[in-house]
Amino acid sequence: MTKAELVEKIYERLGLTKKECFDLVESLFDILKDALINGENLKISSFGSFTVKNKKTRKGRNPQTGETITISERRVVTFRPSKLLKDEINN
Repeated sequence: MTKAELVEKIYERLGLTKKECFDLVESLFDILKDALINGENLKISSFGSFTVKNKKTRKGRNPQTGETITISERRVVTFRPSKLLKDEINN
């Protein structure tokens, strides 16, 4: 599902204007993004949790050349679905 499709679904359910729905989706994503950038964990009840994890520098290999490279330290976002979401997906 794309952001445009999400806006369309909200438009159909809430009856707001498409501009208001777009602004709502943009605001929500901005809030979530800011929280993750600040290293906060997000827990959305009955949906799941987003967590920011730090990955250390490590050695890797270029699969085309076989050359050893260093993969730099970075932060990654992980998602863990809630039990309720897992159950709904599997039923």
